[in-house]
Amino acid sequence: MTRLEAIRLAAQERATVMVEQLRTLVAHESPPESPEELTACADLLDRWGTAVLGRPARRVMLDGLPHLLWAADDQAVLLLGHYDTVWPAGTHAEWPFALTGDRATGPGVCDMKAGIVQMLTALELVGDTSRVGLLLTCDEETGSPASRPLIEDQAARSGAVLVGEPSTENGELKVARKGGSVYRITVHGRAAHAGVEPHRGVNASVEAALHVLAVRDFAADGTSVTPTLFTSGTMTNVVPERAEFCVDVRAWTRQELDRVDGLIRGLTPRLPGASLSFGGGINRYPLQTAVSGQLLELAQLAGKEMGLAPVDGVSAPGASDANFTGSLGVPTLCGLGGVGGGSHARDEWVDVARMPERAALLAGLVELILNPPQRN
Repeated sequence: MTRLEAIRLAAQERATVMVEQLRTLVAHESPPESPEELTACADLLDRWGTAVLGRPARRVMLDGLPHLLWAADDQAVLLLGHYDTVWPAGTHAEWPFALTGDRATGPGVCDMKAGIVQMLTALELVGDTSRVGLLLTCDEETGSPASRPLIEDQAARSGAVLVGEPSTENGELKVARKGGSVYRITVHGRAAHAGVEPHRGVNASVEAALHVLAVRDFAADGTSVTPTLFTSGTMTNVVPERAEFCVDVRAWTRQELDRVDGLIRGLTPRLPGASLSFGGGINRYPLQTAVSGQLLELAQLAGKEMGLAPVDGVSAPGASDANFTGSLGVPTLCGLGGVGGGSHARDEWVDVARMPERAALLAGLVELILNPPQRN
């Protein structure tokens, strides 16, 4: 029996424990920007991760929130994930973890608490973790505003980054991800009585509406430009002096994000007396196959040697922290977490029957990175 075959068998023996860990982790709610709940969840993960790696975590406090880092001195591989979810505190009470056959449901079960359980299991299965780092952040769902420098710092000192975000529902890994931008555009007008002398005002709602319609034309094949939030005005009888709208942009290439960024920042007022100000910008450049291709090949080799079903790579429209690490040119592979779907929705689910094999695949990939196969 080969080393990788032994890893697969050992992972399968942990199937029941993995489900119970997932149940416990989902019950530890970790809503965005909630220090009390995030700290309690971090305490749990700190115990689990330290027991597996045999070295203490460094708790990195950023904006009052706890991020967990188990760094390696000579970091050949970084496992990267996040334990925050999109679900507010109290969600688990009304929608608790449930298991029907092999299908587990509950807040954050797929995005990405199953991935965390699989990463910890994979670390148990790897022979030597002295060159493997683990970073679990808690602000990914809000755009990683505080943890981004930490992520980039750890990626820069790593030979490869493996991200425990969910795979597709069919189990494909994610070799490319769209980059994204978010803009908040504020329109400044002038208030006036809407019924008596509207002509004295500068209607910020009208000005904003003109730009909301205009930015849609910045979209191109594969690039989406979507107006989202819109707020304006104070009372029904007042010409609005202020309006604000947000724009979500997604694109497959850095050049496209830069193109749209220039167009949005180039918007000019349409109504006399109106002015515009801009907030936000490019958040994540795309993850591209140039930095993921070799790791996909190693994952496919690991799966083949373990006797697993062939694993493919796909492009995913959503962004993740893999975009940060891949943009640095560090080899990065995403989608190594749970096989499931419905992320951010009430039908979120994960296939627990596949958790052991995915943990084994991740462990096998780490082994091949640490001990590269000889090329003929």
